[in-house]
Amino acid sequence: MRRVFPLLLIILVTAGQVSFAATKGKWKPLFGENYSKATYDKNAWYHENGVLTATEDEVIWALGEYGNFVLSLEFRNEPGTNSGIIVYCTNNNNWIPNSVEIQIADDHDPKWGDARKDYQCGAIFGHLPAKKQKVVKKPGEWNTLVVTCKGQKIDVVLNGKKVTSMDMSLWTSGKVNPDGSEIPSWLPTPFAELPTKGTIGLQGKHGDASISFRNVRIKML
Repeated sequence: MRRVFPLLLIILVTAGQVSFAATKGKWKPLFGENYSKATYDKNAWYHENGVLTATEDEVIWALGEYGNFVLSLEFRNEPGTNSGIIVYCTNNNNWIPNSVEIQIADDHDPKWGDARKDYQCGAIFGHLPAKKQKVVKKPGEWNTLVVTCKGQKIDVVLNGKKVTSMDMSLWTSGKVNPDGSEIPSWLPTPFAELPTKGTIGLQGKHGDASISFRNVRIKML
């Protein structure tokens, strides 16, 4: 009996390792089937025919923590949309200074098209502008966004074009970006100090314009 238990333990551990390896590198729905792995206000979000739409300024969060992953999704703006993808979040109740936000915005609206470039679509909000502006399609059309997070490296591909590449280790200040531009005062945490594992969320209807998402998938690296 003394030998049976260790042998059984080894089998269980080994099986667990095989199971983990089998899921790594495969796409899966971020929020699970039928949003079973999400936490959200059902009065602020509704889903129909595979499309998730925000009606209020509330975040929908995926359960669990994620580090080293690729996130792929489609989004559709309304005129004037301001939304975002939240990664590496360490405090869902106070996510703004404790996460990285990849900005989603209707750059065809002057409100965002004429704003700071790090407030525009594809930017790391308040920290790093996209290399190209107005890659986002006009409101009503579907866009594809792929975000790769691997440690302190974050890459953003919008509609097939790599628009942003960040090395968080260069952001050692919570007040000034490496290029000398000012970081918004409500984002005081230096990215160099931010953990590279946390929750993932989608920002809801921020302002007067809504946002819709579909095919939200994640693959672990």
